[in-house]
Amino acid sequence: MNHHTPLWADGVFDGLRVLVTGGMGGIGRALVSQCESLGMRVVVADLPDSIERHGRSGLRSIPMNAKDAVSVQAAVDHAVRELGGLDACVNLVGYMSPAQPLAQTSLDTWDDVIRGNLDSAFYISRAVLPQLQASARASLVHVASGLGAWARPLYGAYGPAKAGLILMMRELALENAPRVRINAVAPGAVDTAFLRGGTGRSDESAAPRVDPQSYGQVVPLGRIAEPMDVVQPIVFLLSPGAAYMTGQTLHINGGTYMP
Repeated sequence: MNHHTPLWADGVFDGLRVLVTGGMGGIGRALVSQCESLGMRVVVADLPDSIERHGRSGLRSIPMNAKDAVSVQAAVDHAVRELGGLDACVNLVGYMSPAQPLAQTSLDTWDDVIRGNLDSAFYISRAVLPQLQASARASLVHVASGLGAWARPLYGAYGPAKAGLILMMRELALENAPRVRINAVAPGAVDTAFLRGGTGRSDESAAPRVDPQSYGQVVPLGRIAEPMDVVQPIVFLLSPGAAYMTGQTLHINGGTYMP
């Protein structure tokens, strides 16, 4: 079966009210399109520059600085007004620092990456959970990284931040069960602008951090991931098919890391 083929029965997601934070990146844009095609009602929150660059007619979008708790709360409140409530949130906010040994990472860089990946996830979780508690279809999905479980050199604060995100997700899952299911996906490398500095943080034309072709040669499944390889597992976690799953991390890496 073509891995772009929708896997979901008609009507399963009709009217599901979803906030996608950091949704203007490569995975986010593919996720939003998939969600809309399945009948979900979607609002995207992201940096103003990202919205200006990648927004489109008919897409509900809200400017948000995920490193600012006040901005996050305002964006969530706006989304709730726009949709009349929330049933789900997918958090894709995050970015890496330039390749550098961890012990040589500046304090400013450490603080920035932790704020942009871990603190932001806390702010988003804290803002959306009271809204999700009111929904009968409540689900929160964080996008972490395989680097949060599999240490690799030269990724600075990014791996520790994503490791913290995974543990935070588990704690939130325990504290908010059974009303809200909270899970994560942990992709390996995906061939998007993220490898070139990140949407909203670069012009997306720089050389990628890893070469997609050579990377694919060492992946058991023989290629680097595409956005839809991550989108479909996220949609699964939003679906009734994942009704008995909470506190789980789905590793999406073509077999390069098997926890």
